[in-house]
Amino acid sequence: MCTRCIMDTTDPKIIFDEKGVCNHCHKFDNETRKQWFPNKEGKRQLKKIFDRIKEERKKFEYDCILGLSGGLDSSYLALVMKEYGMRPLVVHVDAGWNSELAVYNIEKVVKYCGYDLHTHVMNWPEVRDLQLAYLKAQVANQDVVQDHAFFASLYHFAVNNRINYVISGGNIATEGVFPPSWHHDAMDAINLKAIHKKFGNLPLKDFQVISFWQYYFYYPFIKKMKVVRPLNFIFYTKEIALAELQEKVGYKIYGRKHGESRFTKFFQNHYLPTKFNMDKRKPHLSSMVLCGLMTREQAIEDLTKPLYDENELREDKHYIAKKLGITVDQLDVYTCSPGHDYSEHPNWDAHYAFMKRVQSLISKFLGRNVKNYS
Repeated sequence: MCTRCIMDTTDPKIIFDEKGVCNHCHKFDNETRKQWFPNKEGKRQLKKIFDRIKEERKKFEYDCILGLSGGLDSSYLALVMKEYGMRPLVVHVDAGWNSELAVYNIEKVVKYCGYDLHTHVMNWPEVRDLQLAYLKAQVANQDVVQDHAFFASLYHFAVNNRINYVISGGNIATEGVFPPSWHHDAMDAINLKAIHKKFGNLPLKDFQVISFWQYYFYYPFIKKMKVVRPLNFIFYTKEIALAELQEKVGYKIYGRKHGESRFTKFFQNHYLPTKFNMDKRKPHLSSMVLCGLMTREQAIEDLTKPLYDENELREDKHYIAKKLGITVDQLDVYTCSPGHDYSEHPNWDAHYAFMKRVQSLISKFLGRNVKNYS
């Protein structure tokens, strides 16, 4: 385990220096920290960003689009945007795994802020077929189905409705550390289609994917779509967010990160640790340690807590198996059998490597970093 954060050799590509400090800590210091402004300067920058958006969009009904999952990050972000006088259209993508608390929290947040809500309900037979295909593929990132659906739907909706600002709850304070070796990018439509072609049964007629070209070039450079992460410009902690949400909207806590989705809760707290020995609390808590939001000792203590209550796990297994149309025993087989790597299927790795080479050449030619894609 790193002597500074709590990342360890469950990340097979982790590297330690002579003091036992890992590469994730060095990346945070050298790269990530430069994008994080939890101070007065951050608030000044955020106001400038929002003022520019409001000026550009003053003749339109909405300033931007806000993706709202019902989770803590995006729910608190809605309050922040209300404080700054923003006029977002709130978009929620329902992939079929919402917990009852998620629906409750979304309604409460939208009502309090006075925002318009557009809910995109996914075609459940297609989502179910794709989710089963991923389980059969035995790859690590089982949340691709939901994550790709959420962002692809959000970005397509923004571009099709000519709203070129998308506001995201992604943040460095809780997500500043993540080992790329753990699992593949959810936005890889090539990999998604390949896995579905091999293991799926239904044609994906309604499930929207976003291509490599759209994601990295067409939308950000041609359509001028920009993704803004306001939580990186304020002092953000889950304790502050939860207290304000509970006070103002009666927000109900899920008990764990990403508990707004029944499947994500199962995937992160049972599937990944059981099948791949990956505990997502490690990068999450390491992010908070590096941001000074908790001590390393507190993070280590948090790791000693059980990932799942046995009764809750039993209930979630039955719920997920029934919803997918399989038995609990079959779900256990998918969870406990040896895993496979995403690279066994066609993917965008070659495209991505080429793009990074081009980006590097352009950056050297211009003398500055070029990074406009989402």
